[in-house]
Amino acid sequence: MWPFSSGPAFTPATGIKPLAGKVILVTGGNNGIGKETILQLAKHNPQKIYMGARTESKALEAIASIKSQGVKDVDIEFLPLDLTSFPSIKSAADQVLSKSDRLDILVLNAGIMAVPAGKTPTGQDVQLGTNHVGHFLLTKLLLPVLEQTAKQHNSDVRIVSLASEAHNMAPNISTIVSTEKLTATSPWTRYGASKAANVMFAAELARRYPAFTSVSLHPGMIKSDLWGASTESNPLLKYGKALVGPLMFVDVPTGAFNQLYLAAGAEKSELVNGAYYTPVGKARNNKWASDADVGKQLWEWTEKEIAAAGY
Repeated sequence: MWPFSSGPAFTPATGIKPLAGKVILVTGGNNGIGKETILQLAKHNPQKIYMGARTESKALEAIASIKSQGVKDVDIEFLPLDLTSFPSIKSAADQVLSKSDRLDILVLNAGIMAVPAGKTPTGQDVQLGTNHVGHFLLTKLLLPVLEQTAKQHNSDVRIVSLASEAHNMAPNISTIVSTEKLTATSPWTRYGASKAANVMFAAELARRYPAFTSVSLHPGMIKSDLWGASTESNPLLKYGKALVGPLMFVDVPTGAFNQLYLAAGAEKSELVNGAYYTPVGKARNNKWASDADVGKQLWEWTEKEIAAAGY
C-alpha cells in the first residue's frame, strides 16, 4: 500500500505534454510544491501562468528564481491572492477574467496546516476557510472562463485540488459544516476536516461540471516549511519525524509529481473524474469522494457561507 507502492512511471521533463497556448493558475505558487509545479509546467511552454500568492515580494523573488532555470521567456504573472479574504479572491478572479479568455489548468495548491484556532474575516474556521472555502469561491468566480475554455475544440480543462491522507482525521460532515463544533476540536482534526473538504469539493465539482476534469490528491509526505509550526508544537510529531522521516518523507520536486501528473501528465482519458489520487497517479477508494450526499451538504453549506458575505 501507499507510500511504498508505485504508480505510473513519471518524470516531469518527459511526462508533461506540450502546453503551448494553455493558461494556468497555481495558488500558493511562491514556495514548496506550488513553486515546483510552476517551474515544471513553465518548461513546457504554456501561454501564461498566474502565480497566486499573498506577498508580492516573495512572489516576485520566486518568479525570478523560476525564470533563472531556463524559462525566462515564459509569461509568469504575480496574482495577489489571500484565500482568507473574499475581496482579495474576487480581485484575483477579476484580474484573470480581464486578461485571459481561457483557463486550462487550475491547481488549488495553497494551504495551511494544523495552525491554532482562529477564524477568517467572514467567520469560518481558519483552516477550512483557507484550504476549502477560499478555493471554492475562487473556482466559482472563475467558472465563466473555465466554461468558455471547456467549450472549445479538443478542450481539456483540469482543476486539481491538493488534499491529503489527513482526510482520515476528519470528523463527521455535521461537524465539518458547523463552525461552532469544528472550532471546538483539535488543530489536526480541523486540518483533517479541511482536507476532507478538498476531496469532497473535487468530487462534487466533477458531478456538477462534468465538462471539466476535477480530481483531488495526496502529494506524499514532503520535507517542506508547512511542517514547521505543527512539528515544533508537538513533541511526538517532532521526534517521530526525525526517526521515520528519512523513510517516509520525499523532497519538494518529488512531492510535486502527483499534481503535475494529474494537471498535465496523464491523458484526459486516463483520469477518473472526481477521484482521489495517491502518488503517482493511483486512484484510490475514498469515502469522501464517493459519498454524493456529503458532497452536496458541503457544497450547499459553502454556498450559504459565501452568499451571507455577499458573494
